Amino acid sequence: MMPHCILVYKMLSSPIVITFVAVLSAAAGVWLTSVHSLSRPLVPFSGGVLMGVAMFWLLPEMAEVLGWWTAIAWTLAGFAALAVVDRFVYPVCPACSPSHQHDHCATRLHGFALPLLSAASLHSGLAGYRRRSAQTSRMLGPALLMAIAFHKVPEGIALGVLTRASLVSPFAALGWCALAESATLAGAAAQSILAPHLNSEALHALLAIASGSFLYLGGHAIHGELRRSGAAPAFLPALTGVAGSSVLRLFVS
Repeated sequence: MMPHCILVYKMLSSPIVITFVAVLSAAAGVWLTSVHSLSRPLVPFSGGVLMGVAMFWLLPEMAEVLGWWTAIAWTLAGFAALAVVDRFVYPVCPACSPSHQHDHCATRLHGFALPLLSAASLHSGLAGYRRRSAQTSRMLGPALLMAIAFHKVPEGIALGVLTRASLVSPFAALGWCALAESATLAGAAAQSILAPHLNSEALHALLAIASGSFLYLGGHAIHGELRRSGAAPAFLPALTGVAGSSVLRLFVS
């Protein structure tokens, strides 16, 4: 029994570290949003970070396997699918509706939590699956493992900020962020079961769809602030978030 437990721990050690870093980052985002002087610019900034992560972190990884045109096509498919859901099934952010009276809402991104956490869970689960697949072929060294975990920092902070802006309670925001990031462990645990049915191309296509969802959600967060405060308070923090994501990507690479 003990050797089996040790084997399971070794299989999940990388996803555990990645999940731990992601949850800490989300907690930092939740806390930063509670600082009154920072809360207003943080929402469009985090929207920009989410878009930057999609464009400069996820898309190049998908392109390595699928090719640039195919990766872009799947990303746009994810963007379009969420747009259809927003229009005909579930409003991604009711606050962005022209008829919505946002002043009556208790949160700045009323209705945003469900699609955001769903997209984050999908991405985390597939990322855990992919990291577990890589670990079956070679053990990850400490430096490589920390580089992979570092990829989760900007995404986790943005998730924490936007989820906190979507929910009344900071504890609820932190709990839901932790649950979404824990999908990394579920994806890693399910890798051996799903491996015969999910090849590399299908995996990266699903990740590209998640990337398209991040683009759509990040754009919606910026749009909400644009309607409330105008162009400069919305676009300046958003562009800073996009630029910060791209620079951080170059630094990590």
